[in-house]
Amino acid sequence: MAMEITQILLSAQSVDGTVRKHAEESLKQFQEQNLAGFLLSLCGELANEEKPVDSRKLAGLILKNALDAKEQHRKFELVQGWLSLDVTVKTQIKTCLLQILSSPVPDARSTASQVIAKVAGIEIPQKQWPELIGSLLSNIHQVPVHVKQATLETLGYLCEEVSPDVVDQDHVNKILTAVVQGMNATEGSNDVRLAATRALYNALGFAQANFTNDMERDYIMRIVCEATLTPEVKIRQAAFECLVSISSTYYEKLAPYIQDIFNITAKAVREDEEPVALQAIEFWSSICDEEIDILEEYGGDFTADSEVPCFYFIKQALPALVPMLLETLLKQEEDQDQDEGAWNLAMAGGTCLGLVARTVGDDIVPLVLPFIEENITKPDWRQREAATYAFGSILEGPSPDKLTPIVNVALNFMLTALTKDPNSHVKDTTAWTLGRIFEFLHGSTVETPIITQANCQQIVTVLLQSMKDAPNVAEKACGALYFLAQGYEDVGPSSPLTPYFQEIVQSLLTVTHREDAGESRLRTAAYETLNEVVRCSTDETAPMVLQLVPVIMMELHQTLEAQKLSSDEREKQNELQGLLCGCLQVIIQKLGASEPTKYVFMQYADQIMNLFLRVFACRSATVHEEAMLAIGALAYTTGPDFAKYMPEFYKYLEMGLQNFEEYQVCAVTVGVVGDICRALEDKVLPFCDGMMTQLLKDLSSNQLHRSVKPPIFSCFGDISLAISENFEKYLMYAMPMLQSAAELSARTSGADDEMIEYTNLLRNGILEAYSGIFQGFKNSPKTQLLIPYAPHILQFLDSIYMEKDMDDVVMKTAIGVLGDLADTLGSNAGSLIQQSLSSKDFLSECLSSDDHLIKESAEWAKLAISRAISV
Repeated sequence: MAMEITQILLSAQSVDGTVRKHAEESLKQFQEQNLAGFLLSLCGELANEEKPVDSRKLAGLILKNALDAKEQHRKFELVQGWLSLDVTVKTQIKTCLLQILSSPVPDARSTASQVIAKVAGIEIPQKQWPELIGSLLSNIHQVPVHVKQATLETLGYLCEEVSPDVVDQDHVNKILTAVVQGMNATEGSNDVRLAATRALYNALGFAQANFTNDMERDYIMRIVCEATLTPEVKIRQAAFECLVSISSTYYEKLAPYIQDIFNITAKAVREDEEPVALQAIEFWSSICDEEIDILEEYGGDFTADSEVPCFYFIKQALPALVPMLLETLLKQEEDQDQDEGAWNLAMAGGTCLGLVARTVGDDIVPLVLPFIEENITKPDWRQREAATYAFGSILEGPSPDKLTPIVNVALNFMLTALTKDPNSHVKDTTAWTLGRIFEFLHGSTVETPIITQANCQQIVTVLLQSMKDAPNVAEKACGALYFLAQGYEDVGPSSPLTPYFQEIVQSLLTVTHREDAGESRLRTAAYETLNEVVRCSTDETAPMVLQLVPVIMMELHQTLEAQKLSSDEREKQNELQGLLCGCLQVIIQKLGASEPTKYVFMQYADQIMNLFLRVFACRSATVHEEAMLAIGALAYTTGPDFAKYMPEFYKYLEMGLQNFEEYQVCAVTVGVVGDICRALEDKVLPFCDGMMTQLLKDLSSNQLHRSVKPPIFSCFGDISLAISENFEKYLMYAMPMLQSAAELSARTSGADDEMIEYTNLLRNGILEAYSGIFQGFKNSPKTQLLIPYAPHILQFLDSIYMEKDMDDVVMKTAIGVLGDLADTLGSNAGSLIQQSLSSKDFLSECLSSDDHLIKESAEWAKLAISRAISV
């Protein structure tokens, strides 16, 4: 096979599709039938200096992909595959890989570095390959420069793959020593210094102990700061990347160095090449992120011995930091507004300025105001745009009291600039800034309104006119209108936007039909804004919302008529159908919320449902997520009448529940099952066998993303509420699943924040299921079927109470379940309840809660318990 592998690898890169496909098939087959031979021959190919670079590179890449995958389930299979190989085979591969680090071909060395790290990522946690780090470190001394470079690169990748807790401190010290020495200015080779600096970036997570030692920390910081001044630009950039990482990982250790770092970053921002200057700004953005988090967590009240002190680095640096950032705003690029992924000095500076404003609040305003006043009317567009950008950047953070007087002066000027400024950049930033004004300083919570009867008409007129401007400006104008509408969400029966409603809706629809609406996300922005305008509208405009229904239906109908589309056109059609279904969903929810409009709307229900079914039908494999969500809204609005659509809709519902790969689609479909149960109640019975079977399958699958599991449990509760004691036949399947999930979610010791958040979602789903099941069986002769499950459920409530880490949502649902259990089982469970901790400590804690929802739930539980016990 060794002879052939070269040819297969070259064929796999052929321009000819058939040749390529055939080669890929051969490789796949080889991997499945003989893993050891497959890995050995790839390794041999990568090691062989006579072979062409192309086949060696691909061999290395395939080797790397045979050890790791993004998808958890696949990754586990590959790791098991490697671990089950014969020891001699593994040793042969590992020895071979280490030899490739001395290859004269850079690509081969670099690929081998990555593969070694992947193997280490599998073996080191299993206490295998203990000699690896030692043999890499012995490479560092007295070897050719290119071997030293490859070895440092390998150490860097190794630190990325392996978690710090499986490497002992002695090895960590030696790795850091080797890496920091490689970065040293006395190191002759730039390649070695670059590899060392990039390796340090990955190794920083291992340096906890070293950063607590003053001498070691000083040395590391000195070397990193020196590296930011090297003549080689790539090394400077990598060194600043290390500083950015240090700023978040070791924030509390930065005080002695912060003045020097300021000087280094300020010099880089003013004089260095863009990739370096961007990282220098990123350092300060990162410090802002740290301080915002600390101040949010501690609410600004610090005691002397506070655990996480805030050093107020940003506050201290303000007088020098703000002018430096304002200078960057003048370094815009000519076409940055057209380019979606653009990122340059001016954008980074503005982003950092926004973070500084959120960190220090009011203090930033007097430092930025003079810059705005000086530049906003200058003839050079760069100065006008920079001044506008500076203003827009500081609107979140300072108090409304501080900003409102300034905004009142500026608003008129901005509206004029948006229509009259000759420069498109200035208009783009002006529209963005108006959006920020409406987002942060307009709404029911703001005491002094900036939008009054006097200026409302002018604002609307200007925004609607700007929607005819270039796509990037029009998109920002849509955004501003979005926040303008949102600010009037709860204004009572009449909204100041009512007189302009028809005109606004018409203008937005016109935007969606622009030839160039595909640029700058314009079409999407227009529909998002239309949805928000509808969502925040009041009863007085309901007749106009009704008139919108046939218009949007017609648009959706037209997307379905398109024939023989190319794949590119099909993608666009899919996207447009998504936007239109999303728009119908919002309209259905709005009209369904009050009886009179709901009554008129019902005349369209059949046609709308028919359109949604056709949207599903034009996709072969996947279910359309937005159409599914819109059907959920339709079911909620039409209630029991939805039953007539079920026979035709059911197959798509099942398809959605079977979609493990796109788990968001599965999650949305699970939510729609809940909507349908609430709408149909017992009319859903004929479809329950199929739905329960699929939901139980989903739960027992290890391929389905974990985030879909909590809503599936809640869904059991919805089904039980809908079909009451008919749920009996599912108890023997559902209850054991709920029990094992409950046991899993009761114990959380040692979990991180993300895990605790997920655990609470899971608990809430389980509790909602129990609650629905108890309520479904209430007053039925079959109640006694639930008695055997009561001890376990009470034990679950006690154990999550003991863990002390449930959030308010879980607390409310949990105490509600206690009430449902008492209410449904009555005297049958009286003594069990009295023995439980939940009926005493947990209940009394909830009764004295500040959260009125928890308190209400607890009062009901107390009543239900007293009834159950007194019988």
